[in-house]
Amino acid sequence: MSNADRQGLIAQAVRDKGTVTVQQLAELTGASEMTIRRDLDTLAAQGVLRRVRGGARTLLLTGEEPPFALRAREAVDAKRRIAAEISALVGDGESVLLDSGTTCLEVARLLRERPVTVMPLSLQAIHVLSDPPGTATLMVPGGRPRAAEGALTGPLALASLSALRFDTAIVGCCGLSAAEGLTAYDLDDAAVKKAGIASARRVIVAADGSKLGHTAYAYVGPATLLHTLVTDATAPADEVTALEGAGTFVRSV
Repeated sequence: MSNADRQGLIAQAVRDKGTVTVQQLAELTGASEMTIRRDLDTLAAQGVLRRVRGGARTLLLTGEEPPFALRAREAVDAKRRIAAEISALVGDGESVLLDSGTTCLEVARLLRERPVTVMPLSLQAIHVLSDPPGTATLMVPGGRPRAAEGALTGPLALASLSALRFDTAIVGCCGLSAAEGLTAYDLDDAAVKKAGIASARRVIVAADGSKLGHTAYAYVGPATLLHTLVTDATAPADEVTALEGAGTFVRSV
């Protein structure tokens, strides 16, 4: 097991159980307790968890959005497959609005090598797209980055979106269902997503299966606004059927 895979497994175990011991993690991963302690120190430094005597504890409150560093370690293979499918749906020459989030960051890595114009809504994606020698044309919006997330929000971000029109908006989410629509954890983030959807001719949602059937705090809009959902095989079948019934084209990878 690679360091990244082992640390991803540790992060998920801490998130699921709340508190775990070094011994439990060693049994789970097959690694030595010394290795587990080093992993916990690394993950704590990244803000993924809190070190406690003999183990680690989650930093999350109930209903709270997981930190970016933790989400970046979850469902990595699925997110890369979703990103590849979305990249294939974007045609050469398109203008693309790219939302914040870990799945959209994977999309940024692929669009960087495409002859498209991209406005990313996160500092992480701006960094990826600005790293030469990429092919994509980078448009940088205004806005205030959310702490630790890097997502751009606020009046300047909204003004950037209202001034432009995009062929495609690629949108991430915290929750999506046919009944409750698209939702986010943060009200400012929800406002940016709503403005992004309004500025685009086509809306593609990037969401791994864990997001479907769930509802977060801030409402973005109904599922009928979404043209295409790209998800993975873990998506609940009943939710996929309901979204398709509402008019969303669903592609599972």
